[in-house]
Amino acid sequence: MSGGGKGVSTALAISNAITNLSATVFGELWKLQPLAPEKKLMWHREMEWLLCVSDSIVELIPSVQEFPGGEGTFEVMVTRPRSDLYINLPALKKVDAMLLSMLDDFSDSEFYYVDRGVIVSGADDGERHSLSSPSGRPSIRQEEKWWLPFPRVPPNGLSESVTNRLQQCKEWTNQILKAAMAINSSVLAEMEIPDVYLDSLPKSGKACLGETIYRSITADQFSPECLLDYLDLSSEYTSLEIANRIEAAIHIWRQKYLKRHTNHTKAGRSSWGGKVKGLVGYMEKNKLLAQRAETILQNLRLRFPGLPQTALDMAKIQYNKDVGQSILESYSRVMESLAFNIMARIDDLLYIDDATKFRAAAEPISLFKQDGYGDACPLRRQILPSPFSIQNTSYVSQFTAPASYSSAMKENRDGNPLDRNLQDQCS
Repeated sequence: MSGGGKGVSTALAISNAITNLSATVFGELWKLQPLAPEKKLMWHREMEWLLCVSDSIVELIPSVQEFPGGEGTFEVMVTRPRSDLYINLPALKKVDAMLLSMLDDFSDSEFYYVDRGVIVSGADDGERHSLSSPSGRPSIRQEEKWWLPFPRVPPNGLSESVTNRLQQCKEWTNQILKAAMAINSSVLAEMEIPDVYLDSLPKSGKACLGETIYRSITADQFSPECLLDYLDLSSEYTSLEIANRIEAAIHIWRQKYLKRHTNHTKAGRSSWGGKVKGLVGYMEKNKLLAQRAETILQNLRLRFPGLPQTALDMAKIQYNKDVGQSILESYSRVMESLAFNIMARIDDLLYIDDATKFRAAAEPISLFKQDGYGDACPLRRQILPSPFSIQNTSYVSQFTAPASYSSAMKENRDGNPLDRNLQDQCS
C-alpha cells in the first residue's frame, strides 16, 4: 500500500485499502444474488481490521459518576469516539448490513441469469424482441451493458409479489444511496484544503473561468440558472470541467478576500484614508464574486446530483492526514457505489420483466391490421427504454479516488434527462 519508495500517509493507505477491498468483493456485482460466502467473510474480516483504527480516535467528554458508597457524585472526563465518527460510522455500518441483507434476500427467486452470448444465440423471435428496440436494432441497454449477464424471467413475467418486493428494494436502496452521498459530501466539506491545490490555482478568477462565465458572474443582473442553460453541459466531462473551474475561482477570490481582510485590519490602525476605502471596496467585490460562483456550483450539483469528485475533492483525499475522515470518506464512497449497482441490477430486471409482460399480453392480439386499401399494416409496438440505463440515470457512482482507481466506476450518465432538457433549451 506504500505507492512508492517513500510510502504514503496512514490516512491515504487506509483509504486505498478500503477502496481496493470493495473492488475485490463487489467489483463484479452483475447479478441479484447473495455474495459468495468467502467474499462476505473477507469483507467482514478485513473491514473489521481496517475500522479498528477508529477505536483510538477519541475525545474527552464530562461524565457524572457516583462514589462507591453512594454518598455523592463527582464529575470525571471519559473517552468517547470523536463526534464525526460517533455519528457517521455506526450509520455506515448499518447501511453496510442492510445492503448485504438485501442481496441475501435474492437467494430464492423466480428469475435467473444466463450468459449474454447464450441468450443471443439461442433466443427465439419473442426473446429477440426483448433484446432489441422496436426498429430491430440492439437496444441501447444491450449496447451499453454488453458485459452483463442477461436476466431471465418466467414466460408471463414475474409475479406481482416479486415485482412489488423489487420496487420496495429499489426505493430502500435509493434512500441508502442518498444517505451515503450525504455523508460523503459532508466529510469532504470538512477536510482541509491542501496547500498544493491552492498553490496550483491561477492568479485571477477570470483566467480560470474564461470570458463567458466571468462576464456572467460580474454582471449587474446575475442569474445562475440562465448561465447554466447557456453552457454546454451535454456530457459528464464538460460538466465536471466547468465545476472544477468554478470551484477553483471560488478559492481564488476567497484567498484574495482573506488576504485583503488581514491587510485592512492592520491598516485600520494607521492614518490611511482613501486607500482604506478602496481596499474595503475590493474586499467586498471578491467576497461577492466568491458567493456568486458558489451559487452556480450549488445549482450545478443540484442539476447533476451524481457529479463525480472534483479536482479539489481528489486533492483532499490524496493529501488528507486525518485518519478518521479518511475512513468515513472511503467507507461512504464504497457504500454509495454498492447501493448504485444494486439499484442498477434491480432496474435492469424490472425492464426485462416489463418487456416480457408486454410481449405476453400482445401475443393473443393480431400483429396486423387492415388499412383503408385492404393491405396488411403491422401494428407498432414500443417498449420504453430502461429508465436506469446509463443514458437515463440521474445517479452516477462516485467510486473515484486520486490514485489508480479513479476511473474504476465511471458509469456515464451522458443521456441524463437533465442533459436532454438543457440541450432542448439551448436549441
